[in-house]
Amino acid sequence: MVWEMLNGVKTAVPNSREELLEYVFENKNILVAVNAEKIHHATDLSKEIINRNVGYPDGVGAVWALNRKGHKNVQKIPGCELWLDIVAKYHDTKSFFLMGGEDAVINKTVELLKLQFPNINLVGYRNGFLKDQKDKEDLLEEIALKRPDVVFVAMGSPRQELLMEEMAKLHPAVYQGLGGSFDVFTGKVNRAPQWWIKNGLEGVYRTMKEPKKRVMRDIRVLPFFMKLILNQL
Repeated sequence: MVWEMLNGVKTAVPNSREELLEYVFENKNILVAVNAEKIHHATDLSKEIINRNVGYPDGVGAVWALNRKGHKNVQKIPGCELWLDIVAKYHDTKSFFLMGGEDAVINKTVELLKLQFPNINLVGYRNGFLKDQKDKEDLLEEIALKRPDVVFVAMGSPRQELLMEEMAKLHPAVYQGLGGSFDVFTGKVNRAPQWWIKNGLEGVYRTMKEPKKRVMRDIRVLPFFMKLILNQL
């Protein structure tokens, strides 16, 4: 696997999703999505988390930054698609544990997965809310006991990454942080139409749909794209 530093964020440069999956399954890594916001607003903590795991280009900003570094064949790999690629590829041979979202969302996620992949070996699942330390200890004990091959955690960064690192100390496996991917999978949140996605405009579409939520976020990340233009990353 080739790697590149983007504002101090170590990012994988996969030529395909298959290359990325082969690497993480061979090494039992934690997958962390990298996008323009995470690169531009990188803190010492976020850099440390990403750099000791496997950051991959989840957003078009990360892809463009890698292109500017000379990596012309790098692919955008949306996390909300990658986890389903993993399920599709390994549902017959690997075991899975899912965590995240509200009860209704995680229950619907499990229901849909079982419909699409009847042979999936799902050893456990739960919502994304840990009430107290005892709740977290029970979760860690469950992971250590059931020993899933793949663990998906949808809680948002950096909470999901820190929790996955705790899990990985007890049980090495492939882990992926999913943010709001279960919401997308169940239809609670709609992705952009394919034309917008293929043309690198998914973020623009989402801002149009949720301006109050996203306009200020987009403004804060504008300097990142200016640095890209000026080749200052």
